Order: sequence, then C-alpha cells, then structure tokens
Amino acid sequence: MSEFTHIDDKGNAIMVDVSTKEVSERVATARCSVIMQPETLSLIMDGGVKKGDVLSVAQLAGIMGAKRTPDLIPLCHPLNLSSVTVDLICEPERDAITISATCKITGQTGVEMEALTAASIAALTIYDMCKSVDRSMRITDIHLVHKSGGKSGTYQVK
Repeated sequence: MSEFTHIDDKGNAIMVDVSTKEVSERVATARCSVIMQPETLSLIMDGGVKKGDVLSVAQLAGIMGAKRTPDLIPLCHPLNLSSVTVDLICEPERDAITISATCKITGQTGVEMEALTAASIAALTIYDMCKSVDRSMRITDIHLVHKSGGKSGTYQVK
C-alpha cells in the first residue's frame, strides 16, 4: 500500500474517498505577505493605483480563488464552503501587505487548500495590479496558521 493518500497501490492518482469520515465543522486559516517598495504601498493605501482599488479587488479575488480551488489543484474535493474571509492589512513599517484567509465548512474533509489558495490568489492579484509600478514585489511566507476539525484535531502556529 502506498504511503501517499492520493496514489493507489498501482501508482495511479486517485481522489481520496472521504465517505467514511465524520462530518464536523472544519476551519483553516492561511497567511502570506506581499513585500513592496514603500512608494507602492503608499499608492495602494492612497487609492492611487491606476487599475483601481487594489485591496478590495484582491479581497474579492481571494474569495473567488477559495471557491475555485478544486479547479486549480488536482484531486481536491469540490466543497460547499460555508464561509470565506480574506483580510488584508497594510503594514508601512514592513513595506508589506499581510493577507489572512479563513475558510469554513461542515463536512468530511478539511479546507486547508482553500485557505492557502485564497491567500495566494489575493497576493497574486496585488502583484498583477501593481506590477507596472513595482516589479520587485515579493510574495512571501505563505503558510497554514490554523486548522481545526476532523480526526487530526487542531493545528496552530505558535
């Protein structure tokens, strides 16, 4: 038997069968940062980016990204998400925007990939909207900071 859950004994890719798993409330939060030039962050905060309201568009893109995760990540289960929140915090002291995405569901599988996708898509949207003024932006430190529900219990970054 394979030690990987997405590969069967013959080496074929499979979607994990979650039909025997308990239904529970599952929550996951992912975080990342977009580091940029101070002038770029000022433009964003002042609403001066020609493409529009960067923070609002990135927030919406992150929510949409969470909903489209099974279309982007092979073998992810399509989920009926009950909640997706994407928060963007401008941090002038770091020349950064921190993105936090939280997804919730009551179901048989977790929402870690949805939260990670939401944060990633929001960060990519910031880059896309601001690349004409700052190609040196860096998307950094994408990681899971919280997961709860299911058999494996709670995971929390300390």
